[in-house]
Amino acid sequence: MGAATAKVFAEEGAHVAVTDYDHEAAETVAKTLVARGFSAVAWKLDVTAPDQIAAVLDEVTARFGGLDIVINNAGVSAFAAIDSKTYDAVWAKALAVMLTAHQQVIRSALPYLRKSAAPRIVNIASTEALGATSRDSPYAAAKAGVLGLTRALAVELGPEGITVNCICPGPILTSMTENVPEADRATFARRRTALRRYGAPEEVAHITVSLCLPAASYITGAIIPVDGGLMARNA
Repeated sequence: MGAATAKVFAEEGAHVAVTDYDHEAAETVAKTLVARGFSAVAWKLDVTAPDQIAAVLDEVTARFGGLDIVINNAGVSAFAAIDSKTYDAVWAKALAVMLTAHQQVIRSALPYLRKSAAPRIVNIASTEALGATSRDSPYAAAKAGVLGLTRALAVELGPEGITVNCICPGPILTSMTENVPEADRATFARRRTALRRYGAPEEVAHITVSLCLPAASYITGAIIPVDGGLMARNA
């Protein structure tokens, strides 16, 4: 979804800072966009390292002349049974990458966002924050925390004109789901979603972009499922 989001923002004319723990992956995305004539630069970023976050933001704003939009999209798979020996480690990593990092990125970005004429923050959570799956309590707890963080910061930063919204993707074809057998994905989608299919990363990315457009200037604190009707369907 990060690569798709970078692509869609670039196509809308944004200068895109592509960040990833895997610098080679970020470079691949940025080079692909540059080859198409878009503005994109890659940075290696470990979102669990506050000093690195601050340094990268300094470099991004120096390179592009400011900062208007922050997309918090870092994620990891985090499944563990509550009584498993690995639970504490999985829990700690889930919260560090998918919740604590969100607020640390936002806090480091605030001085730059406050100089923007149209500052936007979009946090990526999950439908697992709205209805969980067995043995995913670390993941679900982290994503649920993102919802609370989004609403609280929307209220806190609203007087400054900074909007803060959250997207909850459902079953999306990403690196986290590619290892699920295709037949199992098809069965899950048929049973659980209204549209009877998995979503494409670009379908999430377009909603992310929409929250950053002038037309969305009065939307803040919103929690938007992009899930093919998963949360709406009872049976």
